[in-house]
This record gives sequence, structure tokens and C-alpha cells, in this order.
Amino acid sequence: MAYRRTDAVVARLNETRERIVAAALKLVAQHGYDGAGIPAIAEEAGLSTGALYRYFPSKADLFDEVFRRASQREIDVCAAAAQTPGSARERLARVVQVFARRALKGRRLAYALLAEPVDPLIEADRLRYRIPYRDIFVGIIEDGIEAGDIAAQDAVLTASAIVGALNEALIGPLAPQARKTDQEQLIAGLALFCVQALGPMPARKS
Repeated sequence: MAYRRTDAVVARLNETRERIVAAALKLVAQHGYDGAGIPAIAEEAGLSTGALYRYFPSKADLFDEVFRRASQREIDVCAAAAQTPGSARERLARVVQVFARRALKGRRLAYALLAEPVDPLIEADRLRYRIPYRDIFVGIIEDGIEAGDIAAQDAVLTASAIVGALNEALIGPLAPQARKTDQEQLIAGLALFCVQALGPMPARKS
């Protein structure tokens, strides 16, 4: 007869797995991927290194899970910001401000998510996780076009360009060796740039 795990065993395994991911996320947020070693993660989670590898067969697998969890959390926050009241331009600026402010507040983790050299597995997810951000902006732009506040345009193209600009503009300020910058000025400048990327307000029909 095949062994069937009891509910208690499954719950314990899931709890341990979550503890490992939480420990890895904490250390990546403090030191980046390169500075978060498996022995340190295992110690933080209260496990032996060998026990950790029973849950995640490689460091890349563990860090990919950390990347996906952390990225989804940021996507959810930005999606919520996109649903707040206001014109399309106001909502877009708000999402950009939220994204940039959270990145600058948790700069070590944000740099790990956006730019730190990583295993190809995580790099592939990095590209995939740009799509939900793009789709948030697509929704805002399409709402603006429908309302007559934004000129007709390729919403996917514009949204993709905004996502790319955000990532590129923040990499330098987030880098570990970056000089101190005026964060509020940077956030305001990014929001202004992204709103201006929508083009001028269409002329109202009389």
C-alpha cells in the first residue's frame, strides 16, 4: 500500500517550506541574492542545510520562489493603486509613485528583483513578471482613451515603454554603490515623465 501523508504531516511540511521562503526573503532583502547563502538561510529558518535541500533542490529554485513571491506582492500593491479614484493620468502617476517609493524604501530587495545578476531561471521570470505591470498600465491607458482624456494610441506599446523606462531609471539609484539622491524629486520626475509619455490632452470636441 502506498504511503499517504496525513493532513498533519502536509501542514508541517508546508509550514517548514514557508519558513524557508520567509528566511530567504529576509536575507535577500538585507544582502541581495549573492549575499544570502544557503547555510545562512538554513540557520535563519532553524534547519540544517541538508534539510533545506529536501524542500528546494537548488539555490536557484529557492531564489526563484523568493523572486516570484516578492514580485507578486509588489504587483498586487500597484494593481490596487491603479483602482483608486481619479483620471487616467492621475491613476498612472499614482502607480508610478507607489512603485518607485516602495522600491526606494526597500532598495536592496528592489535591486535584487530588477537588476542583480541572477540564475537564468530567475531572469526568465523577471521578463514574465513585467507583463502584469504592463497590463496595469494598459488598463489605465485604455480607460483614458475611452474617457477622451488620452489620444488614441497603441496602449500595449505605450505601457511596455513605461515599464521599461521605470526599470531603467531606477536601476542606478537602487544599485548598492549608488550615491544618495533626492528621492522625492526622483519619484516626481518619474511620474511626470510617464504621464507625458501619454501625449498631450486631446482637444475637446465642441
